[in-house]
Amino acid sequence: MGNPFVHLDLTCDNPAEAKKFYGSVFDWQFTDFPDMKWVGIGVGEGVGGGMGGKQSPDQPTAWTAYVGVADVKKTMAKAKKAGATIVVPFVEVGGMGYLGVFVDPQGATIGVWQAAAKAATPPAAPKKAAAPKKVAKAAAAPKAAPKQAAKAPAAPKKVAKAPAAAPKAAPKKVAKAVAAPKKVAKAAAAPKKAAKK
Repeated sequence: MGNPFVHLDLTCDNPAEAKKFYGSVFDWQFTDFPDMKWVGIGVGEGVGGGMGGKQSPDQPTAWTAYVGVADVKKTMAKAKKAGATIVVPFVEVGGMGYLGVFVDPQGATIGVWQAAAKAATPPAAPKKAAAPKKVAKAAAAPKAAPKQAAKAPAAPKKVAKAPAAAPKAAPKKVAKAVAAPKKVAKAAAAPKKAAKK
């Protein structure tokens, strides 16, 4: 089933006070994003969210739910065609993804969220099964040539060690590079609402 709720965002006059209040009521972990003037909310399991200040004085204090979509622009076009009032048509959020916000025909505000594409996965390491086949062929050499059979096992050890060492080094670097954005994405889960247009 598609389009789950993926994020909840509080817009209020004083996010610091809201953080203090909700921190005393719930077992939430907060991550400050000072550049965004936004606080991420980690809830452990389930849908997390965030809180930030109002973008304009007439913006109401409210929680906005965000629904995960494959394409914010297409979803916003569908909402408009169905009678929604567009509040935020499309905004990129710090490399994490994209959002849009609309008010449905009944007057309820809802957001849509499209996560940024994940980084490409590194190519798979070569299969280790290929090296033992060469060893098996060398071991199956005729007994008439004992010198060749004795030398054969030494070469596969070198072959086996070389491929095994190379993949170990590269994935660690890739894992470290990929881990930092995942921590930010997990802590934040989604974006701060953009200014009303």
